[in-house]
Amino acid sequence: MSVDEENMPEIIGVAARGDGVTADGRHVPLAAPGDRLRPDGALRRGPHHREPPCRHFPECGGCQLQHLDDESWARFLTDRIASALAQHGLASEIRAPHLSPPKTRRRATLHAERRGRQVHLGFTQGGSHALVDLMECQVMLPELFALLQPLRGLLASLLPKTGRSDVHLVSTDQGVDVTIGRVSADNLSAIEALTAFAQRHGLARLALDEGMGPEPRWEPEPATITLGGVPVAFPEGAFLQATEDGEAALVGAVREVAGSPDAVADLFAGLGTFAFAFPDAKIYAAEAARDAVMALKTAANMARRQVFADHRDLYRRPVSAEDLGRFDAIVLDPPRAGAKEQARQIASASAPKVAYVSCNPSTFARDAQLLCEGGYNLDWVQPVGQFRWSTHVELAACFSRQSG
Repeated sequence: MSVDEENMPEIIGVAARGDGVTADGRHVPLAAPGDRLRPDGALRRGPHHREPPCRHFPECGGCQLQHLDDESWARFLTDRIASALAQHGLASEIRAPHLSPPKTRRRATLHAERRGRQVHLGFTQGGSHALVDLMECQVMLPELFALLQPLRGLLASLLPKTGRSDVHLVSTDQGVDVTIGRVSADNLSAIEALTAFAQRHGLARLALDEGMGPEPRWEPEPATITLGGVPVAFPEGAFLQATEDGEAALVGAVREVAGSPDAVADLFAGLGTFAFAFPDAKIYAAEAARDAVMALKTAANMARRQVFADHRDLYRRPVSAEDLGRFDAIVLDPPRAGAKEQARQIASASAPKVAYVSCNPSTFARDAQLLCEGGYNLDWVQPVGQFRWSTHVELAACFSRQSG
């Protein structure tokens, strides 16, 4: 390395929103660890800087980190978790992150708008409402992306002259589930066009949301998602882990935490991603979304699983420490806001193991502090990168009750 290069500030890390950071705290867009900052502000690329694989990067807001190699992206995930824990006086073993491969994302929300005679369909730009009309995508499943061009043709006859429509795509057991928002199809020709489109592309379901919630216009058989070997009815708009690969990594981590339990409390259970991961255990599954808990309950009954599904808002009515003490393991997978009040109850419970799945390191660390203050050890954290090349961080963590 030349003397001039040694004097160039080096990018030593990546900030939460994806900018490279120098040792003196300068933020540099689209910089990777090992890059150096020239005096004119340009970058001299280092060994961790890769050529982005998508033509739309960095304009498209769907990805923020395509310029990083996997080693740097994994380090970014680890550093985000370690930093959040440190802010609450905690430290733990952080395992090597599990990274989902490209083109494996099975759900996506796109936006559509009319521009003259054309329909643009894609993600918005980062930090902007401007729409990027996707001609390729390196994160979505190919079967999802393959529908974009046909959808442009369908939307040309449905979209209003102004305003945007949201298009939700999900890969289900029966095929792709498509929900289109803010459009209507009341005349016969529009209804026939929807049916023909769904048949032609082998959709699992096609629903329209005119402002009162999704209404299926095509669903030859109930759309399902298989969780733990159990097919579960998939309500429109229900939560689903972003990739099957990432889901498997989280389920594996939760199973490792719980071991071979006789009884498990699954809190924020959703459709049963973790409830169905323990076929031989008795499961208490609490979930606030009525459609999800009914789907879980019905699927469990059909599969003869020992699951008690409880329609319960855990923010307003957390499960008590006394009740939680009856379980061998507690699993919780809350939304981004975390589970502060429920964590307080868990902290006072006698359950020997807690598996905490989170999509927000900050709220996870806050709740982890409560659990540790209540006598639990934070044994390890498993980062999971489900959202390829994104700043989004997911994790599964193992807590064990201290003996004595």
